[in-house]
Amino acid sequence: MGTAGADTDAVAGERRQLLNVAYRLLGSLAEAEDAVQEAYARWYALPGDRRDAIAAPGAWLTTVTGRICLDVLGSARARRERYVGAWLPEPLPDRSEWAHGQGGDPAEQMVLDESVSMAFLVVLESMTPAERVAFVLHDVFRYPFAEIAEVLGRSPAACKQLAASARRRAGAARSEGVAAGQADAVRQVRRAWEAKDIAALVGLLAPSAVMTADGGGLAGAALRPVEGAARIASYMVAIADKAPGLELLERTVNGAPGLVALRDGVVLTVAAFDLAGGRVARIWVVRNPEKLRAWSGEDRGALPGW
Repeated sequence: MGTAGADTDAVAGERRQLLNVAYRLLGSLAEAEDAVQEAYARWYALPGDRRDAIAAPGAWLTTVTGRICLDVLGSARARRERYVGAWLPEPLPDRSEWAHGQGGDPAEQMVLDESVSMAFLVVLESMTPAERVAFVLHDVFRYPFAEIAEVLGRSPAACKQLAASARRRAGAARSEGVAAGQADAVRQVRRAWEAKDIAALVGLLAPSAVMTADGGGLAGAALRPVEGAARIASYMVAIADKAPGLELLERTVNGAPGLVALRDGVVLTVAAFDLAGGRVARIWVVRNPEKLRAWSGEDRGALPGW
């Protein structure tokens, strides 16, 4: 009984790693949790003698989770073609700010590093499902290509080529981490936005800055990216005029300084930033309430928004 209990604890202990892998593969915490839950369901559905014969349960669970994620990524492409506006990854709060009612488990499980930055996750979206799986498992989690081959059903050499192709797509998005001075830049953006100071906002944004918003048809959001510092600044000020009573807070978003907009204590918008040359080059704005459940356990009404 003691050995069986220890084995059960070891299997349960894999959940943290599996959830981190699945979130990076899918860009959605909800889908990641579903994938991990399905992997565990398949594990416990095995006859006892089959489970006992598996020498490395963690490797088995990783392989199954990876295959589930691969299937989800394949079907997600068709779903996202019908998505209203741009699709962005689900933003993650700092573990200390996880919404009450969500439980401490996901917050404790997620590792917030450069591989969950919004910039990195958006780059992952440009990859094919197979490239994404090979790249994330190898370059982020250091799984050998022999194990990745089991997930993808391809040879280790083919998986190595997939990871190399994905690496070229990723370019410099990974490894740079949070830009120096990002917290200060975000703070200045907040102040200029609250002051409705278009000139100040333009000065903080790169001339070719791009703002992408995700409302999913459930909250007001620009359906196409807003390009150029002047257009973004004017847009932000126009939104401020349409949404009185909105409160902006500086918060950690996917491990980096970002902004959260609330009204009456309810999170309506989460914004992530990326800097280039000391200026804000990209803003990703998530307003889809289904992607903000980790930030607020309450129902959200739609507001005119980013």
